[in-house]
Amino acid sequence: MQRSRSHTFQKSLLASAIALLPIALQAQDTASDGNTVEEVVVTGIRGALQQSLDVKRDATSIVDAISSEDIGKFPDKNVADSLQRIPGISVDRIWGEGRDIFVRGTDSTLNRTLMNGQNVASAYWWANDNPSRGFNYSILASELVSALEVYKSPEARHDEGSIGGMVNVLTRKPMDLDPMTINLSTEGVYSELPDKWDPQVSGLVSWKNEAETFGLLASFNSQQRTMRRDGLEVFPTNDLYDVTDQNGNVTEDVYVPWGGGSAIFQQDRQRDTANVTLQFRPNDRWDLAMNYVGSDMDMDNSNQNYLFVAGGYKIPNGDAVTDPVFIPTSDGYQALVGGVFENADSIGVADEPIVRESFVESEVVDLSGDYEGDSWQLHLQAGNTTAEGGSTLDRNYWFEGNAAEDLNFGPSTNEFSFPGIDTLDGSALHLNAANLRDWVRVMEDEETYFQADASFDVQVGFITSIKTGLKLRDHTIENNRQNGSVDVNNPAIADQVAALNAITLADVSRGASPSLHGEGATSGSLTQYAFLDKGLAREKVDSILDSGAMTYSEDQRAYYKINEDITAAYAQAEFENGPLRGNFGVRLVETDQTSHAYIDGARGSVSRSYREALPSVNVIYDLSEEIILRAAASRAMARPTFQNLSSNIVINATSGTATAGNPMLDPIFADQFEFGAEWYFGDASLLAATYFNKALSTFVFQNTQVEEIDGQSINVTRPYNADDGADIQGIELQVQHDFGSGFGVLGNYTWTDAKVPDSKLELPGNSRDQFNASGYYENDVVSLRLSYNMRSESYGGLTSGSQLVTDKYDQWDATANWMASENVDVFLTAVNLTNEIIYMRTADGIPVGFYENGPRYSLGARLSF
Repeated sequence: MQRSRSHTFQKSLLASAIALLPIALQAQDTASDGNTVEEVVVTGIRGALQQSLDVKRDATSIVDAISSEDIGKFPDKNVADSLQRIPGISVDRIWGEGRDIFVRGTDSTLNRTLMNGQNVASAYWWANDNPSRGFNYSILASELVSALEVYKSPEARHDEGSIGGMVNVLTRKPMDLDPMTINLSTEGVYSELPDKWDPQVSGLVSWKNEAETFGLLASFNSQQRTMRRDGLEVFPTNDLYDVTDQNGNVTEDVYVPWGGGSAIFQQDRQRDTANVTLQFRPNDRWDLAMNYVGSDMDMDNSNQNYLFVAGGYKIPNGDAVTDPVFIPTSDGYQALVGGVFENADSIGVADEPIVRESFVESEVVDLSGDYEGDSWQLHLQAGNTTAEGGSTLDRNYWFEGNAAEDLNFGPSTNEFSFPGIDTLDGSALHLNAANLRDWVRVMEDEETYFQADASFDVQVGFITSIKTGLKLRDHTIENNRQNGSVDVNNPAIADQVAALNAITLADVSRGASPSLHGEGATSGSLTQYAFLDKGLAREKVDSILDSGAMTYSEDQRAYYKINEDITAAYAQAEFENGPLRGNFGVRLVETDQTSHAYIDGARGSVSRSYREALPSVNVIYDLSEEIILRAAASRAMARPTFQNLSSNIVINATSGTATAGNPMLDPIFADQFEFGAEWYFGDASLLAATYFNKALSTFVFQNTQVEEIDGQSINVTRPYNADDGADIQGIELQVQHDFGSGFGVLGNYTWTDAKVPDSKLELPGNSRDQFNASGYYENDVVSLRLSYNMRSESYGGLTSGSQLVTDKYDQWDATANWMASENVDVFLTAVNLTNEIIYMRTADGIPVGFYENGPRYSLGARLSF
């Protein structure tokens, strides 16, 4: 199956921008004779921390920031990992690096990330991933980033859509750098689990003419990455079964996991990112810019899972359980967590290799213009952002065999075995052609926007300026999937089906898997088994499938298309009266939403519209030159995720369950306030505390109910609005201090209390405790930083009678930099030094996933002048 990459307009614009470079080099001085003030770029850890504090101190709302030490010298190689150093922010590291962020107890879907004030279209590669309101940070190279700003209290001029906080990623402009700036870096990245070195190179060239009327910046980043993740997994469901023991005793209404396994995920990734910025200042009033960002990521993935199939095959077959072990569940039932299925003549073991060829592309073309009048300012911005992601191949091979099963599960224990089966010998497992499938998926995201803002300097009492603006957004997201399957009942391919069913795992294996789960395994965990070789699978299986045995058709249940036309207008007043300053205003938002999907076999749509007024006020009181008091109150809004709004349904081929959307979900509103104090007791020193309180009108949770689909009773998990919302309150404590002689420390702690009235549910995404700390040392030659991050347990959806829980997770990272000369730096980074494991379970103690990503190190050099 083929996919198209038609971004002709954006690529033509990029080519035009590059073509302008030689013209720009010959540009004559057209500037006015006014004096130009050069910005002094402060480098080093201390300089970056000082810049971040300056942003926080001068802000007219509650803001935290991270500044780059210098070009290519962001605190972490992954932007999301840097964000977790900010109070109240935690990250999801399920794939070994930060991808999604959580702010102040709110889920990642309730917090938007913008680039230079605008949305960035985002897509994902994994078959089980879906578009969200969040941002896929894995597509963003840290070398592009000048600074990150996190707005925790909104202003009327800010885009709506964030309840925890809004992140604004600021990229570089040529006028902000020296007249000719060149930066090149190369590094090798060593991932310990796959035992592989990978190259990464990046470069930046920035030029502006002597008159500073025209500038051009071009940068690129190319990264290869070899990933491996080991996982011990259990697939709990909401199915209730009657369990019979060896004596004929029956225990009714028991949750039995569909299955689970010993999994290894491997990925070879290539990410290329480019940025071109043109900036034109014809005089001292106009500042015009064009910014292009393109990210292209290709991934070859393989996933293999050696499975037990208790609830999927054994229980439906009527197999008895010897010495079953049950635990009580929160909803009054029981769950099976141990015992032996002794029947060796029914299917009890399976192996599920999956081979994927995936991609994610994202592009932004942004045009902006700023005009400085005598007592007024105008800002115009328009652009288009697109993303496309998915897989051109997602082929699932399914091998199965008869076997007994011996199970033993606990909150941090996943042990299973197959008496009489040698897991290193694949001859006992044969291919089942009926379970073969391929998913060819394309997820597309596009937004076109226009924004106009005007600011007027006034003196009306204590009002110093009036800001007003209009923003139009047209956002469309679409998901399509082609399903490949083998019709085993088709007599025309009877010979191919027979040939497929005769293939064993041993026929497509060259030996054993790597030794798995070095840190997450216990004594009875499965750590090695017969391993599918992709080359042999292509030769012996794909050759039959591609000869016509596998046919493709549109998966109508996976299709959805959602369009949102959003119109927003605001008015905001800035005020100042002695030590008192701040702003107040209101943002008016109208959303016209249409959700398309297949309804009763034909494409249909569900439409709705809603309007909302979002007032906000921010007050700052300068108690002294060093102490600032802040308070803020606002009404914020976040829209449900696109996947949740879809009216489609997707059946999971592995577990036999399904997920679906709900196009009538209501937005989430929050009435919120906060107040705090900040003591700036040095250029790079701060002691601060903030209390925040959010009353959410609702939250979205997943619930599972039995539905009839094509004549089958299937457990379908859908999103629903909670009736009573949730209350979040918390305290952020922050300290940063430069001790002198090159030593410094920064740390923060966030306590978040999230309550769901009249419910035993915990708020999804919330962690009660978050702690970050970094210590650093730097001089003219060396800089060192050691960082620690901790997030307490967090919660997810409902399954098998209780909520999903991700246990407490902490991690150590380190960076070192040696200034070998005035123009050359040598650097070393280390991520996840102690190889921490991610433990996921239900609140009642059923294990769900234990994931090991391993440490990662990099060694490189940077040339700059």
